[in-house]
Amino acid sequence: MRYPSIVHLLVAASHAVAFVPLPSPRSRSSFAPSIIPVDDGGGGFVVVHNIIIPHPHHHPSSSSSPPRSPLRASSSSSSSRPAIDVGEFSPRNVRGLESWGTSNGVQMIEGLQLYTEDDGSDYQYVTTVDIPAGTTIMYIPSEMCLSSSIVAIELGNMSNGGLASSVDQLTRIGGQNSIADYHLFLKLLVEYERGEGSPYLPYLDSLPRLYFNSISMTDFCYECLPPLVFSLSRLERVKYDNFRQVLGKVDFISDYTKGDEAVLKWAFNSVYTRAYADKDGQGTDVTITPVGDMFNHGTMTEVEVYFDGPGGNAMVYTTRDVPANSPLRISYGCPTNPSFLFARYGFLDETSPATFCKIMDIPRTPENVDMGMDFSRMLFYHETGDISQEVLDVVLYAKVLANLKSSPETDGYKQAFYQAHMQGDEGTKAGIHEQFRYETLSAIKKHVDTFLESLDALEKKSYGKSLEEHPRLPLILKHNQFVKQTFLKVQANLEAAGVGVMEYA
Repeated sequence: MRYPSIVHLLVAASHAVAFVPLPSPRSRSSFAPSIIPVDDGGGGFVVVHNIIIPHPHHHPSSSSSPPRSPLRASSSSSSSRPAIDVGEFSPRNVRGLESWGTSNGVQMIEGLQLYTEDDGSDYQYVTTVDIPAGTTIMYIPSEMCLSSSIVAIELGNMSNGGLASSVDQLTRIGGQNSIADYHLFLKLLVEYERGEGSPYLPYLDSLPRLYFNSISMTDFCYECLPPLVFSLSRLERVKYDNFRQVLGKVDFISDYTKGDEAVLKWAFNSVYTRAYADKDGQGTDVTITPVGDMFNHGTMTEVEVYFDGPGGNAMVYTTRDVPANSPLRISYGCPTNPSFLFARYGFLDETSPATFCKIMDIPRTPENVDMGMDFSRMLFYHETGDISQEVLDVVLYAKVLANLKSSPETDGYKQAFYQAHMQGDEGTKAGIHEQFRYETLSAIKKHVDTFLESLDALEKKSYGKSLEEHPRLPLILKHNQFVKQTFLKVQANLEAAGVGVMEYA
């Protein structure tokens, strides 16, 4: 991720609200705030410290069709402005984003600033002031947010049955878990086609065009991916292919847009790299928060996004004390699974402390899951080459003990190890580990050696390829090299440990 430099200041947020620390959102119901009236342009809102809530005399419509106040267009826009160009090398227009957001109710504390350290392809929020933990630093009103549940109602009202037909087809081909994202994908296409008539045009124009993720890779790029990131990338590509397949049934998107690959990829990437899912992660409601989606990823995070209900207002708050001149980062996903971040978002998180061990040939049975089989737990540590306890447990249980030849001496070890693990009997576990330590380490060493050989083969495959034809190839090779360095450290530890010296991580 990119860190800010003062010389690269792009935009300062001069539109501030009172700088007042708030409690965690989970305890706001017991907070007794002071209320300060504010001119909201007739929307019926009041400011509660840094939070805006409906005025008690303002009565919204029923929840089945939530009201959406018309957004105000950017003051810098004009009727002669052409529709945005989403070609990969078209520049992002971010300069008018914050003023557009302010005119539509976005509020930020003083000191938030939008920075870029490169050619303007990547931006992030930083703070120039100290911010205490629990401070709401940004508010995005519900009228401005794009909530999948609200968007679904809007699109349904626009359709004469085509939307329902496409969603039904998406469900039948296995995309039932992507329906919320699909609605947002369609919403972006609708606003794109509206061009100058879209109140979201300044936001759309601020979005990235150039991506390095799986959706943007060439077929040859896929050939250079290790197995895990390949499988994760294929999952992302299948989602995109499913969206394209069912889009033909939608009756409010033009055939021209349906056939424009650049526009479809731009809309898909915008949704999957910027939308926030429900706090429980189930994705029943997925929301895009314009202006509030300019926070970069970090292994160590400073902020989180909170919604006061499905289709509600969005608030960004600090999770710890943040010193001045610091980036404000959120988590895009598990920090110990950089392959997922690479496949979906198209960047390499070099701050990741560990990576999945890449052991892919163990079946995902309930017993193996009980032993610790999970991407976030079966880890090799980048700096030290240490092996997590879960790798040792799963390899011993699912590879070594499962393949023992039946004999009076060996029968029962697997079940005894499983029961000891489930009952927290560390003494019995340690004894079985010690008895089969050589076999366990040998199985891990064989996997590490084989994986390193495969990485070398993937690197050789890339020799002589044109970077103009495959511009994502350098990042793929950088990802592979990051993983390789971790595996080399694990390999060195195993070779130094021999058959019985290596300690548990």
